[in-house]
Amino acid sequence: QVQLVESGGGLVQAGGSLRLSCAASGRTFSSGVMGWFRQAPGKEREFVATIRWSGGSTYYAESVKGRFTISGDNAKNTVYLQMNSLKPEDTAVYYCAASKFVTDAAARVGSWGQGTQVTVSS
Repeated sequence: QVQLVESGGGLVQAGGSLRLSCAASGRTFSSGVMGWFRQAPGKEREFVATIRWSGGSTYYAESVKGRFTISGDNAKNTVYLQMNSLKPEDTAVYYCAASKFVTDAAARVGSWGQGTQVTVSS
């Protein structure tokens, strides 16, 4: 099992930036991929971005392309999500996710963090 701990959420005005971090521990060698999902009130959990540790390939949801950047530090087992040009519709609980393979389906994620709240005011 992989343990994931997020940090960096908060309240920001529209157009602002936030950086989320997620540190992994435990059986990290079993997770070839780490990434982020988010869930707004009354909505399903949705894919945001993911990075493959081997090769560093990244994948983004269309709604965040050009505004969010995912990166990782393999030595620290930590993944980051730099969020720029934030919009009120980005408001959600952001969850760190670890999986064996790349997936945009929440049901296929292997491990979840506890979540961190991101609120964007207009």
